[in-house]
Amino acid sequence: MTRVRVTAPQSAARPVLESREAAEESDVGQVFVRSLIRTQLRLAVVVAGGFLLILLAFPLMLGLVPGLAESKIAGIPFGWLLLGAGIYPVIGLSAWLYIRTATRNEARYRDLAEGR
Repeated sequence: MTRVRVTAPQSAARPVLESREAAEESDVGQVFVRSLIRTQLRLAVVVAGGFLLILLAFPLMLGLVPGLAESKIAGIPFGWLLLGAGIYPVIGLSAWLYIRTATRNEARYRDLAEGR
């Protein structure tokens, strides 16, 4: 019985990866990488800051609107509902916004690194 070695076919993606790595080693490539890192850091700070502002707005709203903290819906205090159920859409929206924008930033970087 003869042994047969099965390997994956060579794809066209490999030369692009090598050219991207070569671009990262050049001076211009290093500028692109630093720019990508700065852009991703700025995005993370903006999304986290916006999330924290919204999160801090919930207790402020409960404290500043008279009677809101004492109100109940189906026997559950409104503040608990707001923080328990109202925060999840904010988390989801923040995550969706971050992922969408980070993916777009990385696609722009890839376009620059590939020389398009």
